Amino acid sequence: MFAMLKTLAFVLTLSGLGVLKEVESFGINYGQVGNNLPPPERVIDLLHSLRLTKTRIYDTNPQILAAFANSSIEIVVMVENEMLSTLTDPNQALQWVMTRIKPYFPATKITGIAVGNELFTGADATLISYLVPAMVSIHAALVRLGLDRFMHVSSPSSLAVLQESYPPSAGSFRPELNRIMPQLLQFLAATRAPFWINAYPYFAYKGDPNRIPLDYVLFNPNPGVVDPYTKLHYDNMLYAQVDAVIFAMAKMGYGGIEVRVSETGWPSVGDPNEIGATAQNAAVYNGNLLRRQWRSEGTPLRPKTRLEVYMFALFNEDMKPGPTSERNFGLLKPDGTMVYNLGLSELLTH
Repeated sequence: MFAMLKTLAFVLTLSGLGVLKEVESFGINYGQVGNNLPPPERVIDLLHSLRLTKTRIYDTNPQILAAFANSSIEIVVMVENEMLSTLTDPNQALQWVMTRIKPYFPATKITGIAVGNELFTGADATLISYLVPAMVSIHAALVRLGLDRFMHVSSPSSLAVLQESYPPSAGSFRPELNRIMPQLLQFLAATRAPFWINAYPYFAYKGDPNRIPLDYVLFNPNPGVVDPYTKLHYDNMLYAQVDAVIFAMAKMGYGGIEVRVSETGWPSVGDPNEIGATAQNAAVYNGNLLRRQWRSEGTPLRPKTRLEVYMFALFNEDMKPGPTSERNFGLLKPDGTMVYNLGLSELLTH
C-alpha cells in the first residue's frame, strides 16, 4: 500500500506542476490474470493519476463496472469467446445486454463491446462462424434498449489475420478468411464501428532481429522505409502495420472503416530466447508511443485521422500462461509502482 501511495504522490506531483495532460486517443488494457492485483477502486486512482481516461477489460466483471461508475473513465468490455455460440440467439443476446451492460450504464461510461478476442487466429475454428451472428444479435439488443448510440460493437483481431503486411500497400487478409471477413467488414461499416487490431512490433522484431532494425520498431530516429507503390514514408513499424490493415480492408471494398489498435506494448522481461524483452526497450517503445499520442498523430495513409491506441498492459499479470514475457507487459507492478522509468517528467513536457 505504501509503495502505491508513493507512486501516486510522485505522479500527482507532476500533475500539480501542469506536466501531465489527458490524451483523448490513448488508453490502456486492464487485464486481471493475477492473484495479487489491487481492487478496482485503487485501479481507478492509478488511472486518474496517470491521466488515462480510457481502458479495456477482458470480460464484464461486475466489480469493475460498478467501481468505475462516475469515474469519467471510458471502458470497453469484452464478450468471452466461450459465450459466442449462446449469443447468436437474439433473445440470449438481449438478456446478456440487460444483465451485463444496462445496469451499469450510463454511470459507467461503457463505450464499446468487443465480441471475442483474436478469433480468426485462435485454435477453435468453429468460433469464427459464431462471430458475426453474435455481433448482429448484440447490436440489435443495444438498438432495442436505445444504447447503440453510445457504444459500438466490434472484435479485436491479431495481426496474423494478414497474409501480407509489407509493404503496407500489399496488405491483404489470409485467403481462408475471404468468406467471413467481408461479413465482418460489412457489419462494421453499417454500424460505423472500428476495426480493432492487436499489433505488436515486438513480436516481429523477436522473430527476425537480424533484418528488422530495432530503432524502427521502437519509434526511435531511423531512416525508415518507403512503400514503393504509394511512396509513403514509414518511420515506425506500428503505423506500417495499421496501414497494411487499411489496405487489406480496401481491397475488399471497405476502405472507409477506422482502424484502432486494441493492444500494443513491449515486455520488460523475457526468457533467454526472447530477444529484445528488456525494461530499457519497453520504456523506449511505450515512451515514444506516448509522445506520438500526445501529438495526436495519424498514420502516413491517414495523417489527419488520429490513431487511437490502447497500450498493453496496466499491470504485470503473474498467472498468465506461456513464456516469461507474457507476464511482464505491465506498466505497473501489482503494488502500483512503475515497472520501469517511463520518463514521465521529460516525456510530457515536450
